[in-house]
Amino acid sequence: MFSIYNCMSEKKRPLVMGILNVTPDSFFESGKNYFAESAFNRALEIESEGADILDIGGCSTAPGKTFASQEEELARLKTVLPLIPNTVKIPVSVDTFRVDVAKFALNNGVRIVNDESGCFTKEMAAVVKEFDASWIFMHTGNKTSSETGDYPAGVVADVLEFFKSMKEQALNFGIGEDKLCFDYGIGFGKSREDDLTLLKNTDKFYDFKPLLVGVSNKRVVGQATGKDVNERLFGTLSAESITAFLGADVIRTHNVKACVDAVAVSASIKKGGFING
Repeated sequence: MFSIYNCMSEKKRPLVMGILNVTPDSFFESGKNYFAESAFNRALEIESEGADILDIGGCSTAPGKTFASQEEELARLKTVLPLIPNTVKIPVSVDTFRVDVAKFALNNGVRIVNDESGCFTKEMAAVVKEFDASWIFMHTGNKTSSETGDYPAGVVADVLEFFKSMKEQALNFGIGEDKLCFDYGIGFGKSREDDLTLLKNTDKFYDFKPLLVGVSNKRVVGQATGKDVNERLFGTLSAESITAFLGADVIRTHNVKACVDAVAVSASIKKGGFING
């Protein structure tokens, strides 16, 4: 069965995870791929641009947004599942914090749960184990993207402790280490200074592999550049390239084609030799 860890070991560069939001209220290109036909076409485009994983989300968790109900999230996903996983050749993940949504997606061709809940639950663990799926943990500090957590020992230490706890609980539950992936959760429960601190210290998370970084077009890029959300490509590529050089294993991005090239250059510089050719 597929695992992100095994896929990572086969690549000479960090994996690129392409984002496909089938929502009317995502923070980037809001509603562009809400309808089934446009979502399907974008999925094929993401694959053709070189993505290694396709991440589909049916509920926006952007700052200031009201979460869609579980029924609405499922209804959105049903327009593209199992059609997209049965068509593209790359593995598909579902971006959700709901157990029933994860189970539906895994029943319909998805192979990865990109879990935004920020906590370990036996219910989600049981679903992941049942389907032998890969499981991405995201640190949130028990906050949403509209809130900021308090980290007395520092945000890096808090994330490291969270990763350690989640890994131990998953392994004790009987989930293989090769099925795990770790996301320090840029923008979730963090100030923009916290975001910068995590990005700067990407290399401190070397004990937790694969490490996923999702910084694409987020507020930390906007604050650094002064640009609106749809004008953050260059800033995003800078952050993605730097974190790739510092040890990120998976880059989650809206800008697949550009990101693939950026991390290929980053990987070549780090290696001291060209990875392509």
